[in-house]
Amino acid sequence: MKKMMMVAALGLASPALAQVDNKALVLGLLQQGLVQGDKDYINTYVAQDYIQHNPTAMDGRAGLLGFVDFIASQPEAVSIEPVRVLSEGNLVMVQSAVEFNGPLVIFDLFRVEDGMIVEHWDGIQPVPESTLSGRGMLDGPVEIVDLDKTAENKALVLGFVDDVLVNGRAEKLAMYIGESYAQHNPQIADGIEGLSAFMGYLAENDISFGYTRVHNVVAEGNFVFVQSEGQIAGKVNAFYDLFRVEDGRIVEHWDVVQEVPDEMPHDNGMF
Repeated sequence: MKKMMMVAALGLASPALAQVDNKALVLGLLQQGLVQGDKDYINTYVAQDYIQHNPTAMDGRAGLLGFVDFIASQPEAVSIEPVRVLSEGNLVMVQSAVEFNGPLVIFDLFRVEDGMIVEHWDGIQPVPESTLSGRGMLDGPVEIVDLDKTAENKALVLGFVDDVLVNGRAEKLAMYIGESYAQHNPQIADGIEGLSAFMGYLAENDISFGYTRVHNVVAEGNFVFVQSEGQIAGKVNAFYDLFRVEDGRIVEHWDVVQEVPDEMPHDNGMF
């Protein structure tokens, strides 16, 4: 953190260095501020008017400090193990394995401005006992490569989201999905066949499903994260999708799906 503060004071922060420092800032909040209960860290690096989108947490820095007290009051220890961390511009996405009254997968999305964390969204899903593909919700490659292809990989994924997830054009799957497609959604099998079967099941059982709006995107090299809004069976849901791209095709997918509640302790919504 001293390096980040020194660079910022000199006005020499390059985009790449700022990206790395934003990641460190956010990881510090998760592991030092929340898990270790370091309120000094939160008071130093979280804005007082911090905007909270978690549907059960209070707004502002005060709400976050209150959550630290709540964690400390729990009989079981809370742990956060970041698995993948992406950063683009002022956004940082962290995909984590979390132990909090049982195993969870959480996608956290933070907005950072001038060295302060100013906004937070998240998607949370319990880890099931089994998955249709046999894969875990978090396993698979973690290394970020192909930084020079960030823009084209981002465009590919957004094309897939618009064509297939928003407009339901299953016939275009082969334009975006590779021959080998590793699926980590617990309810979908591997490959184009698995995704096609899932979409077919929804249609055959008259279960309405669709993405309606993309809210935030974070792309870094071979990974692209998309935060979207949509509906399942008429209920509004938040979709947190992470895609890995290789040789111009999507080859792997992780996600969390969370229903949006009717009431929240703030007026910010989940998006």
